[in-house]
Amino acid sequence: LRELLPEIDMEMEDIPYDRLLAMDVRMDHFLEAFKEVEPSAIREVFVEVPDVSWRDIGGLDDIKEELRDAVQWPLQHRDLFDKYEITPPKGIMLHGVSGTGKTLLARALARESGVNFISVKGPALMSKYVGESERAIRDVFRTAKQASPSILYFDEIESLAPVRGRDSGSGASFTERVISQFLAEMSGIEELKGVVVLGTTNRLDLVDPALLAAGRFDLILELPRPDSAARERIFEIHLRKKPLSPEVRISTLARLTDGRTGGDIAFVCRKAAMLAVRDYLKSENNGEFLLEWKHFESALEGLRELPVICRPGEG
Repeated sequence: LRELLPEIDMEMEDIPYDRLLAMDVRMDHFLEAFKEVEPSAIREVFVEVPDVSWRDIGGLDDIKEELRDAVQWPLQHRDLFDKYEITPPKGIMLHGVSGTGKTLLARALARESGVNFISVKGPALMSKYVGESERAIRDVFRTAKQASPSILYFDEIESLAPVRGRDSGSGASFTERVISQFLAEMSGIEELKGVVVLGTTNRLDLVDPALLAAGRFDLILELPRPDSAARERIFEIHLRKKPLSPEVRISTLARLTDGRTGGDIAFVCRKAAMLAVRDYLKSENNGEFLLEWKHFESALEGLRELPVICRPGEG
């Protein structure tokens, strides 16, 4: 109808019948409508439009490439995968110590893939009432299918599917039911078409091994601590909009944060910026606002008071 409007005289009382007969609804009209209508399935679920891209993540180039191959290409080039019967991974597990960028990668992957991003905190699905946790798991998987193509992201997945056999009594029975429901959704009769399940954990040893079997979380990626080049890149990302004193050398900051994670580097940059703001305001806005070396020294002192989190068997 919108296409016919320029040809219709709005001063006429009636629209000519032949004009209405000429109107046809084509596939491109439906595709345009899809852009304006939000899927009803995701209206009651927290759906985020992440503002993080690959360029906002320092290092982890090999991990980014693996995620592009496993998620971005199958979603964006589905015809190619269908034509040659190539089956992409159904689930992806990211693990590593806290602060290595697991959540950041998940957000960037959703942004770059251009799909619906459904974020679920593992503990949020747990309920003390019998059957409620299983129902919550069924509901969230059904929502992801209805909103496909989508990424279903489970943070802290070890709280949802811990290793079985560690609890006794009613606790063991509860864990068994929840994990069985999760496994049924991952590898059940109904195919997860257009849905990629992404899980993250700080402790892979706490996740039930059944989830890591083929056909569930096929791709398991460990996020390492950043090396010197990656730390420099992370500092550049966090400081790119902040004025630095000439005495501040990012290469020196990267050397002084050896063994630390991206989260630790973010803490140093945030702390140094706050110290610079405090000094600037105390000077009653006299002079130029700069992040000086003394601010980073104080921030690094604060970082040294934080424990270096080790992996099992590390350090």
